[in-house]
Amino acid sequence: MKIIVLDGFALNPGDISWKSVEELGSLTVYDRTPPEQVVERIGDAPAILTNKTVISRDVMDACPGLKYIGVLATGYNVVDLEAAREKGIVVTNIPGYSTQAVAQFVFALLLEVCCHVQHHSDSVHAGDWVRSKDFCYWNSPQLELWGKTLGIFGFGSIGRAVAAVGQALGMKVVCCTRTPSKIPADSGIVPLEMDEFLASSDVISLHSPLTPQTENLVCATTISKMKRGAIVINTARGPLVNEADMVKALKSGQVGWYAADVVCREPMDSENPLLGAPNCILTPHIAWATQEARSRLMAIVASNIEAFQRGKPVNVVV
Repeated sequence: MKIIVLDGFALNPGDISWKSVEELGSLTVYDRTPPEQVVERIGDAPAILTNKTVISRDVMDACPGLKYIGVLATGYNVVDLEAAREKGIVVTNIPGYSTQAVAQFVFALLLEVCCHVQHHSDSVHAGDWVRSKDFCYWNSPQLELWGKTLGIFGFGSIGRAVAAVGQALGMKVVCCTRTPSKIPADSGIVPLEMDEFLASSDVISLHSPLTPQTENLVCATTISKMKRGAIVINTARGPLVNEADMVKALKSGQVGWYAADVVCREPMDSENPLLGAPNCILTPHIAWATQEARSRLMAIVASNIEAFQRGKPVNVVV
């Protein structure tokens, strides 16, 4: 079976192997594919793998041999699912591969907000400690998480992992979820309705998929209901947050810090209002990118294709 990878560089810039996929067919890997070359590169291949390359109805119409689309991520909004369903094309995704990595990254962002480790290291290397009259100094407030309330929006696998780390750090954990019944009764995690969730959380960490209902979830209206000075962490999807409203809240102090690994448009637009905003930490969508997580992803990719070839596809979204 011919297998085409349209944008493999983000998954594998060279530090892991495609071998498990190569063993399943004739594999061609493109690091990136511009929109105008998508149809040409797919050609008559029955199977393709895509990360962020859009597979539209027009692409499927132009590639009638296409039978399988494997998304190299958990989110699958890059594929026109209705068109795939109509054409009988199987679409799969990769669930659960990055849970540990993303949970770790949430706290990398949060602890940077609390302790400003890089800032103080830069200060020491600049000679400030050498010149200090005291045995210690700090150039920014140091915040302790013990006893603070961590609010988790969404209680999937990543939300649950973040809750466990928060509790290990002595935080009280509250959660806003469509399925509060899935929160174990003995977990110590308190389910709350949205308004109470916003008002009680010192830290809000977003772990929801992007849907019409969650787009612009964090906006002027919801921000106004937060504790003044709350910290907002977004490792989920950029459009969960109205970025213009967030900048206004950062400038007014209503939001203390915004730390995000995602933005509304990626790669980031040069006009993004978050650029240069005060008390704003931005990283380039790397929470998922540990070598361990990407190796797990690659293994699931191969397993998904093998299951499709056996006629028993798994992780099917269509």
